[in-house]
Amino acid sequence: MSSRPEILFPLFSELTKLPGIGEKTAISFEALKVFKPRDLIFTLPNSVIDRSLVLTVLGQLAPKTVSVLVCVKKHFPALIRGKPYKIIVEDSQTSIELIFFHARGDYLAKLLPVGERRLISGKLEVFDNRAQIVHPDFIVKPEQQSELPEFEAVYPLTAGISSKVMQKAVRGALAYVPELPEWIEPSIITSKKWPDFGSALDMVHRPQSLADIYSDAPARERLAYDEFFAHQLTKAIARSQARFLAGRATVGKGHLQDLVWKKLPYKPTSAQVRSIAEICSDMKVPRRMNRLLQGDVGAGKTLVGFMALLHAVEAGGQGVLMAPTEILARQHFESLRLIAAYAGVTLELLTGSDKGSGRKLKLANLASGEIQILVGTHAVFQKGVEFHDLRLAIIDEQHRFGVNQRMALGAKGIMVDVLVMTATPIPRSLELAQYGDMDVSILDEKPPGRKPITTAAVPLSRLAEVVGKLRSAIEAGKQAYWVCPLVEESEVIDLTAAEERFKFLRAALDDARVGLVHGQMPSSEKDAAMADFVAGRTQVLVATTVIEVGVDVPNATIMVIERAENFGLAQLHQLRGRVGRGQAASTCLLIYQPPLSQYGERRMNILRESEDGFYISEKDLQMRGAGDVIGTAQSGLPRFKVADIEKQASLMATAHEDARLLLYKDPALTSLRGHAARHLLWLMEQDKSIRLITVG
Repeated sequence: MSSRPEILFPLFSELTKLPGIGEKTAISFEALKVFKPRDLIFTLPNSVIDRSLVLTVLGQLAPKTVSVLVCVKKHFPALIRGKPYKIIVEDSQTSIELIFFHARGDYLAKLLPVGERRLISGKLEVFDNRAQIVHPDFIVKPEQQSELPEFEAVYPLTAGISSKVMQKAVRGALAYVPELPEWIEPSIITSKKWPDFGSALDMVHRPQSLADIYSDAPARERLAYDEFFAHQLTKAIARSQARFLAGRATVGKGHLQDLVWKKLPYKPTSAQVRSIAEICSDMKVPRRMNRLLQGDVGAGKTLVGFMALLHAVEAGGQGVLMAPTEILARQHFESLRLIAAYAGVTLELLTGSDKGSGRKLKLANLASGEIQILVGTHAVFQKGVEFHDLRLAIIDEQHRFGVNQRMALGAKGIMVDVLVMTATPIPRSLELAQYGDMDVSILDEKPPGRKPITTAAVPLSRLAEVVGKLRSAIEAGKQAYWVCPLVEESEVIDLTAAEERFKFLRAALDDARVGLVHGQMPSSEKDAAMADFVAGRTQVLVATTVIEVGVDVPNATIMVIERAENFGLAQLHQLRGRVGRGQAASTCLLIYQPPLSQYGERRMNILRESEDGFYISEKDLQMRGAGDVIGTAQSGLPRFKVADIEKQASLMATAHEDARLLLYKDPALTSLRGHAARHLLWLMEQDKSIRLITVG
């Protein structure tokens, strides 16, 4: 089934085939991302109007929608232009005024004849102590009660699309939904008590109460699961296809790694040992590795990456470690130089600063294989950078690199294994959504000897006190970071704030050696300022968030974050992780401007109670939502129409397991359930993944 099944054709036909939709209306629907009937069935109501009948409007709390049986008493036509037409009606206990503007009297006389009974439904309001309904939504004869929905679905609308047009279009689209075979594992349906696909669509579009539009309503849950399952099946297919991508078996016995372990003054954590084993076992098989190494702040991922690079070298190949900035690349290089010496391998650094004969020599040594491990920035992507035999490419903080750059790096060798690393713990649900096609290794332990960081929240009014503590620490030979506030995402204002704070601290600390680093500086100045701090030539580093990731100064024991309420939880955790890297006790001071919002206070409390990045990232997800946690522009997160990745995270995990199990049992999706799953992939517009499957 490499082309869309005929049974789904109507759902992928023109919108204009639906009742009440002409060319103009179809264009209006585009604003709602609705281009075909299939899009309409997944455009779910976001609220519900209760139109169940009441005996009387007396005692009802206006304004609210009411439905009531009335008897028409008297008409008061508009005698002056611009005045409304009034009709007095009575329910079982009181009278109501029905108000109509710009209405034709003959039409209203037919619609609401005096002495007859009608069912009316609309918004009840009180004006001059009189109950009123302006332009009722429904006016029907008592015998037509079935035309009045007890609960009416409320849809997202846009210019040119009224509620009635939307309701009619949705009904038309639902009529196109065929009976489809079940693609969900039967045991999941039974345990969750979910309806079948067609019934679920019916139920979500015809809610019977407000509870029916909540994300935990069985029908909504089922449709969310369908979306998650299609997404995870697509990721699993891509992953299984990647396993067929020819790779090279990179085999080593671990001699070089052993040399390093013998010389290191500490033991690896069990998470590091496990991750190194996972990566090396991937490299040993003749297929392309595509693995994510996720580590909390200070969990030692650079060492894990380096051990993988040693594995590549021992097999006779080369490795490259890519960092997003020159500061970070230089730091990786400095921190790995000694370890490389333990193993007796040649390590070199390549950045945009390399020019002339120095650069030429490095490129020649790289092409000849003399340089075994290269640490670099984006400069590695440039033309003329050729490897002798590149086996492993490691990309640090991968969200800072585009997909094309990753592919360009892979093209520098033959069938290169790829390991991407991130120091930003990602909640499990987002990890599956974003990286479901990758194997994942997780570093969830801190190396031994890491001391906890004391975290305190301090109001801005106590700034002088903070400066006093800072002075004492500097006199004791310690170093400190002072991170300046984020001001409305404006680098210019951030820069001004950083420069002002730099001048203030220099004066307040009696001209102690204070450095400044910010995003607007040329790279060379930034690197020089960082190098001065790393070497201890400056004692306080005033910075914008450029020091968020990777910088490692064991002697820095104080982190001051100014206007901490403007930062996200994950970002605060990353910044705090810059201290606590040596033997001395460290402190993180969160300076805030009172009064704190409820969210601001919660963020401060979470940071005070935990240093676990994975716990903090889950809390961040609950508070801010998926796009903000990963960064919407960089997120690579899928956009779901029905599913809510924050509220339904557990469904994503179930879908992940279910998709992998189905593909394990039926790799070509040729079983009954496999064919059903193909229908789902077509329905969810995952055509590419169907074409990836080799039939039979």
